[in-house]
Amino acid sequence: MGDASVDLVLEVGGVGYRLLVAPRTAASLQLGEEAALSVHTHVRESAITLYGFASAEERNAFELLLGAHGVGPGLALAILSTHGPGELAQVVATGDVEALKLVPGVGQKTAARLLLELQARFDYLSPEAVSLNGSRQADRPPSVAAEVGEALAQLGYSPEEVRATIRALPGEGTVEELLRLALRNLAPRR
Repeated sequence: MGDASVDLVLEVGGVGYRLLVAPRTAASLQLGEEAALSVHTHVRESAITLYGFASAEERNAFELLLGAHGVGPGLALAILSTHGPGELAQVVATGDVEALKLVPGVGQKTAARLLLELQARFDYLSPEAVSLNGSRQADRPPSVAAEVGEALAQLGYSPEEVRATIRALPGEGTVEELLRLALRNLAPRR
């Protein structure tokens, strides 16, 4: 994965776990010092890989990126190594192709395609949902809202309907519970 990731071993209760992290995350860690990382477990037929993040916001952005067509864990980590979660949300919101081209290995065509994919994935977010420092102001993790929003979009609801419905949902619940509630709220409108 080149310069986009650093291999490290994190000891938890006497067991060492191999994690891939962004270089800036690795730079913030000290050998032998206690550390807390948010972890994403990526499962494939041939391997189970752990990805570590300095914050839950970074992990959530990574998971949103993984949901986009053509974005695997290596590219998602490379994107987050170049742009933090808040900056990435701004790049997507403003359609900044040039900023995506700063990611190693991403050219003009790939950046344009990625931007379209990411706009579709991030479309449920209102500009107020992500602050400039990348922390979410909503109570629910973005991965739950993203899944609900994507399901509604797949069912043919407009981006405006999806955003309004996502904002009206309670702060807690599973994807299934929130999707059921969203569909109940949307049914009278059609």
